[in-house]
Amino acid sequence: MPHSRYSDLDRPPLSEAALNRALVHPGSLWTGVTVVDSTGSTNADLARAAKDGAPEGTVLVAEAQQAGRGRLGRSWSAPARSGLTFSIVLRPAVPVAAQGWLSLLYGVAAASAVRRLAEVEVGLKWPNDLLIDERKLAGVLAERSDDAVVIGMGMNVTLRPEELPVETATSLAIEKAACLDRDPLLRAVLREVESHYRDWTEAGGDADASGLRAAYLAASATVGRQVRVELPGGRALTGRATGVDHAGHLQVESGGERHTLSAGDVVHVRAVN
Repeated sequence: MPHSRYSDLDRPPLSEAALNRALVHPGSLWTGVTVVDSTGSTNADLARAAKDGAPEGTVLVAEAQQAGRGRLGRSWSAPARSGLTFSIVLRPAVPVAAQGWLSLLYGVAAASAVRRLAEVEVGLKWPNDLLIDERKLAGVLAERSDDAVVIGMGMNVTLRPEELPVETATSLAIEKAACLDRDPLLRAVLREVESHYRDWTEAGGDADASGLRAAYLAASATVGRQVRVELPGGRALTGRATGVDHAGHLQVESGGERHTLSAGDVVHVRAVN
C-alpha cells in the first residue's frame, strides 16, 4: 500500500486552502500561504522568492524539512507533521538599525500565541529560542534577503521523547499542552506576529513606543539572570544580563563593564543561576 500523508492520524496534514481562507483577506498582512509536503529549508526557499519580488506577507509552510537551519548554520530536523516549520517575508519600512528587533518581535508573538492556546508558560531565551522550563520548544531565525527580511520558525508540537533532537528540547505534547492542533497554533502565531508587527512599524521601529521592549522583557528568560556567553574563538563572558538595547542587542554587565552583544557576536548564551 503506497504511503499516504494521512497515514499517521495523530499528525494530520495542514490544509493550505483553510489557512488562506482564515488569514488572507483585504487589509491583512498575509498575502498568501503555501503548504508543501517537503523542502530543504523554508528560509532558503523564501530568500530566493524574496529576491524575485515575493510580496510582504508571503508564508511558506513545510510538513517536513530536510535541510533546516538554526542560528550559525546549526542543522535542525523533525519527523513529518510533528511540528510547525514555516517562514515569512517581511519588508519593514523602518530604519535598518532597528530591524534587529524582528526576531525578538517574532518570539514575543509566538510565545503569546502558545501561552493562550496551549496553556503552558513560555519564556524567551535571547535571541531566538522559546523555552518551557529551560527546555527548547522552538527557535526563530531571521535573515536578510536584499531589501526583505525572511523569518523562519521551527516549533515542536507532537514530538515524543525518543524523537527529540537533543535532550534539552521539548514539545507541546511532552508538556501536556491544551492544544496540539497545528492549524489553530499556526493561525494564532501569524495573527500575533501581524499585531505586533503593525504596532512596531507604525512606531517607526521604536521598541519602546510600540510596547515591544516591555513585552519582550516581561517574557525574557535571560534578562536579569547570570549568564555565560560563549563567543567565537573559544572565548567566554560571564556576567549579569541587564537588558536589550534599541537594536535588540543583549547587554551584559561583567567586571564592572557593560558589553553589548549582537546575535552574530554570540555562539551560545546559557543561564548559570
